[in-house]
Amino acid sequence: MPFFGESLSIFVAVSWTISALFSEVATKRLGVHVVNVLRMVLSMLMISSLLYVVTGSCVPLHADVQTWWWLLMSGVVGYVFGDYCLFNAYAVIGSRFAQLFMTVAPATAAISGWILLGETLSLSAVLGMSVTTLGIALSILGRGRSEEAGKRRIHLNLPTSGVLYAIGAAVGQGLGLVLSAVGLKHYEASIRTLSLPSETLDGLLQTLPFASTMIRAVAGLAGFVFILLVSRKGGALLRGVVDRRGMTMLICAVFFGPFFGVSLSLMATQYTATGIAMTLMSLSPILILWPAHLFFGQRVTRKEVLGAVISVLGVSLFFIRF
Repeated sequence: MPFFGESLSIFVAVSWTISALFSEVATKRLGVHVVNVLRMVLSMLMISSLLYVVTGSCVPLHADVQTWWWLLMSGVVGYVFGDYCLFNAYAVIGSRFAQLFMTVAPATAAISGWILLGETLSLSAVLGMSVTTLGIALSILGRGRSEEAGKRRIHLNLPTSGVLYAIGAAVGQGLGLVLSAVGLKHYEASIRTLSLPSETLDGLLQTLPFASTMIRAVAGLAGFVFILLVSRKGGALLRGVVDRRGMTMLICAVFFGPFFGVSLSLMATQYTATGIAMTLMSLSPILILWPAHLFFGQRVTRKEVLGAVISVLGVSLFFIRF
């Protein structure tokens, strides 16, 4: 099918936008710790159900030790660290600005690939980092009048803690993506060594993104349960389970995020160039502007729209070679 990978990437961007909106509501209602634990449980239930229908097993099949190692590490970095920061960012600065900062993730992925995998950090990637940073700065910085002779100084329009959480989320997602890509390669190699009919082999290969997400979610759940126990938020977890509105928002967020969105993102990279997929998947900061205004009544300025567009253009530069 022509442009199948590109179409998947656009669906991923829309899916992540929807998930971000639901996640903001769920986080503010249930709390960060509760949301992270429950979303891992729900995503694992959804993915295991799908795997059972397709493969006859609720757990990932034929994954070797290296596959488990890389994907578990990806889950720790991408889910436990990245999502912990992301949902705190939702609570502090909202999903609109949190998604804007996620355009930093490709920069993190590029730097991580350069350090860990020996990949080349091209001039276009460095330029992309600069353009993305410019777009974010345009959206979150403003000028305020200082007390000294009426001078106007640049200041941050958002809480510093929210900005730091959002940066941490982008770092976690970018590094987690690199680790998961390594894990997927090991998983595919492990599957291809099996002596199976071609139809069975093709079916297993098609489920790799979902099986890989399942393994990552195992690490995510273990990490978030540990954080929940250390922070002594068990009572909040029990209250959250019986909160109908909060759980409805969370279920929708999980379906469009860890289940549908993340799995399709891994699948998209199998059917088109990673650069094209990442660029299209990074459209969320633009797509989320209108829903944020419509549903949350947030004021969106021209400067913020321009900043979001520039940030996404910066992402596209990562994958142009010159």
